[in-house]
Amino acid sequence: MKKPLLLILLLISGFKLFAIGMRDDSLNQQVKIATSNIDSLKQEIESTLYDSLKAPIYTQIAQQYLKYDTINNKKTRMAYQNAAIKNTMSAIHFYSRYNDTVGLRISFDNLAKVYHAQHKYPQAKWFILQSNTLSRAKNDNLNIITSLIELASIKSDIKDYSLAMRDLNEALSLSSQNHYIQQESQVQLNYAMLYNSMKNPVKAAIALKRHQAIDDSLKRDEEAKIMAKINSADSVQQVKKKLYTAVSRKLYKSNSTKRIASL
Repeated sequence: MKKPLLLILLLISGFKLFAIGMRDDSLNQQVKIATSNIDSLKQEIESTLYDSLKAPIYTQIAQQYLKYDTINNKKTRMAYQNAAIKNTMSAIHFYSRYNDTVGLRISFDNLAKVYHAQHKYPQAKWFILQSNTLSRAKNDNLNIITSLIELASIKSDIKDYSLAMRDLNEALSLSSQNHYIQQESQVQLNYAMLYNSMKNPVKAAIALKRHQAIDDSLKRDEEAKIMAKINSADSVQQVKKKLYTAVSRKLYKSNSTKRIASL
């Protein structure tokens, strides 16, 4: 009995190693593609004559480096994060010159994300607050909610739970008032994570159940829309089929009448 069991274990180990190898190959391919994109974007910056066009290119380069989550090697991941920061700072330089508040907000969001990942909480907090300020100036409720969720996550990590709760309460209020269902789902998920950090599993479970209920509702709505499109397409096909049949019959009758007349 031992030999077959050992063989099975070896086979399982072999399959696991094969799967890991396939995953590593896939990640290496992604890194190669990203590097190729970055090189072409850098060439584009060098050939760009107008400064106003450079900021979006720097942002595109930063976006490539922001894919650091797919990289397992710590040193490479850190290098990607630092490159994302460097290129985002370059983008901010040009966005500021032309007072591009949308570009600045996106840049602040990106910097907050990277600094948060690096556990540099003061920097992360400062940049997400800048993003929040710009969004409030434009009454951009969707991005106010996004920045509040990120701000709450940062505050939760530094155990500033009461202020994190305040941010999520405001985000929930804005989501409900504006009927932003997806954002409301995200807020509930972040409530669950916050309550979990606060060692309150009962409230965490309630928030998670709300998040899942909203997601299930959104899924049902999406499925209903897809079915409506399919039914609509089917009805159009049926109309076309009936039309084609009617025209074919008329042509057949017309041809039959001509044949009889010629006889």
